Amino acid sequence: MDIGRTIQPRRLQTPLDRMVRDGAGKRSFTRTRLKRGRYVSSCDARGDMTDIAFDATFRRAAPFQRERSHEGVALALESGDIQRKVRVRRAANLILFVVDASWSMAAAERMKATKGAILSLLMDAYQRRDQVGLITFQKEGADTLLQPTSSVDIAKEVLQDIPVGGKTPLSGGLMLAYEVLRRERRKNPEVMPLLILLTDGAGNVSMTGLPPHEEALNVASQIRQSGIRSVVINTEHQSLDRGLAQQLADSMGAPCYTLTELGAQELYTTVRDELQYQLPASPLV
Repeated sequence: MDIGRTIQPRRLQTPLDRMVRDGAGKRSFTRTRLKRGRYVSSCDARGDMTDIAFDATFRRAAPFQRERSHEGVALALESGDIQRKVRVRRAANLILFVVDASWSMAAAERMKATKGAILSLLMDAYQRRDQVGLITFQKEGADTLLQPTSSVDIAKEVLQDIPVGGKTPLSGGLMLAYEVLRRERRKNPEVMPLLILLTDGAGNVSMTGLPPHEEALNVASQIRQSGIRSVVINTEHQSLDRGLAQQLADSMGAPCYTLTELGAQELYTTVRDELQYQLPASPLV
């Protein structure tokens, strides 16, 4: 199957993430416990004296100096005055595409666009430690076709031939994505994961015996509870849309987009905008 036309991407910019990480990346800003990060604000030290913000500590104590006993010291401090530095440094992104490769009239178009977007993102990620991966689901299960990588050459080789057709094990694809992101987060604590799901939301294969759609919503809720940033790209034709992709997005706590034209440019732009504006609600565990 052809790979969709790659585009010349603009440099991605992402905002300050609320998670606290120890490692460094090249693109996105995140809070860090390391002293090498840039000092941007302060917070209550709560007994942690490893990186004291002296300026903030003095400001906190200043209003109370008249009523405190100094006993030979110029500035009387109490434990509640102590502030520690909040630092930020750059962290890497991990963009994981999860694509419905089951039979449909749009399957080939969907896969072609995804390939082009992946390669475009990898071109942009060069030397910034960002990674891109691909999971597809079809027939009876899901497969990780592209392990998270920053190599354009590896991606090109893997993406050449990806089969489409068969049933739609949606919940299996979501569960595999959840497991991959958890594993990558344990290996690389600095990584900021973003899951991009392309589907019409109509799963028809169950892992547990539950109705397929109910099972998919359960897994989607689990993803949301883990703090994984997600985006749903609704591939259902607008005139036939049953709202299943939107239900899935609601369970994932994710925005749901219907692209008028599903191409590499449109998909890349959507991912780029999410990296720029969306923040995770809680740490990935």
